[in-house]
Amino acid sequence: MEKSVKKHRKLKIALIVLAVLLVLTAGALTFAGNYLFNFALDPHAGGMLSAYDPDEWDLTESMAWLAGNAEDRWLTSHDGLALHALYLPQESESHKYAVICHGYGGIPQGMGGYASHFYDMGYSILAPAARSHEISQGRYASMGWLERRDIVAWVDTLVEQDPEAEIILFGISMGGATVMMTAGEADLSPNVKCIIEDCGYTSVWDEFAVQLEEMFGLPTFPVLDAASLVCQVRAGFSFKEASALEQLSYNDSRPMLFIHGEEDTFVPYWMLDKVYHSCYCEDKEMLSVPGAAHGEAAGTDPELYWSTVQTFLEKHVS
Repeated sequence: MEKSVKKHRKLKIALIVLAVLLVLTAGALTFAGNYLFNFALDPHAGGMLSAYDPDEWDLTESMAWLAGNAEDRWLTSHDGLALHALYLPQESESHKYAVICHGYGGIPQGMGGYASHFYDMGYSILAPAARSHEISQGRYASMGWLERRDIVAWVDTLVEQDPEAEIILFGISMGGATVMMTAGEADLSPNVKCIIEDCGYTSVWDEFAVQLEEMFGLPTFPVLDAASLVCQVRAGFSFKEASALEQLSYNDSRPMLFIHGEEDTFVPYWMLDKVYHSCYCEDKEMLSVPGAAHGEAAGTDPELYWSTVQTFLEKHVS
């Protein structure tokens, strides 16, 4: 009898200890998941995005050119956010438009160098500010996933303005992921003739896995899983759901050009091959730029970069 009581007591203690450990583990994972989410996606939580103040940008000549000549455009998103863009029309009548998407922590003005090249090719420019960037509203950034729906809406405003519009989408880094994710949307206007992405990532999960290892030396499990769950609860999507690879598999007709610098370690160079082969369309091209780090392909070899872009556009835009 006494042995039975002692055995029962030990079992009870063991169960209590296990319950405490589970609670502590769940609490630690919840803390870690929220910390990573805030660090990466919440500009109001003192993380990465809070360091990017649009009022403190030192504008280069090309950035100042875009900021000084463009007009403000506004759009109300499907979930009620006021989104901002810069719009620069051609002086002469043109039906060609370039929608250019900035990267993580960027601003539309920061795309001035790219905008000037497209403008010189005869394109009117629309440069949207992503959610929670510049003066666009938004509690959280979504690394291109929710923004894909915003780009569909921005395109629709151009088509409403000009039914004959021939539109290209261009994006760099997070903007590159954004236009790839947009490529898979069934209701993207047929007025979008082609898409160019520069150093975009395969998925939010893959990119955060790279950065988790690089910045914190941590494995994906269980920290990234916890952060993804937090993102699902707070922002409405999971990191794996936000996949450029998946979206590209739905693009069976719209031509695409994929660009990446061979020395890119922030969005690793190996992602280029994956996004290229995930795109279902037959009319696709790849440009690999030797010696270029993240987001530096155009600056590393501008002649190769812009001659490739222009040749690609001449194939698909009147």
